[in-house]
Amino acid sequence: MASPPPLAETLRRLDAAVQEKGIRSDLLDVAELAARTALPASTVRTLLRGGAPPDDSVNDRVRTRIAALAKASMTTTGTRMSDLASDISRRLGVSGYWARQVCDGKKVPSVELLHGLVEYFGVEEGEAFFTAPAADALNRALLPLLRKLEHPENDPVLALMDRYGVNSADLRMHGSLTREQLERLLEGVLRSVVPPEGARDQ
Repeated sequence: MASPPPLAETLRRLDAAVQEKGIRSDLLDVAELAARTALPASTVRTLLRGGAPPDDSVNDRVRTRIAALAKASMTTTGTRMSDLASDISRRLGVSGYWARQVCDGKKVPSVELLHGLVEYFGVEEGEAFFTAPAADALNRALLPLLRKLEHPENDPVLALMDRYGVNSADLRMHGSLTREQLERLLEGVLRSVVPPEGARDQ
């Protein structure tokens, strides 16, 4: 398998794809990327501008990213740290005290516990999610977007946008379709999902 391009190359290609399609360049939501990577928003912003992130160790990355995921989990579920630590303790077989220390970002988990936390938090990237340098983590989060923009035929919405001449319309980001563009886009969507009259009768 080929190695992914470095972050600088991904950002260059994203910029080129954005300009080619005429969509707005602010499609990179810093808060969303920070949530998806468990990186601080300030680090994401620095990396997107081509800067260097703060120096850190692997242990620092593991601690801060677990703490970020724990905080996000509590926000989403409306639970407290004690509840989260108790659940992790029960499911992963560690003491409640140790689970809390790890989720607070105060302690580095063992390899075995880190593996368990990958499954607990549903992290698709495996242990690398916690250990990868910030640039690699952000790059990994941006690659799916790059693939969508460079190969719109693999994305039904982007394919329809290209086909019906509404390349400048990303409905979430742009929000300024003309009535004619919207009608043409909807017509294309309907044609793609509703079979012709004759086909339905067969």
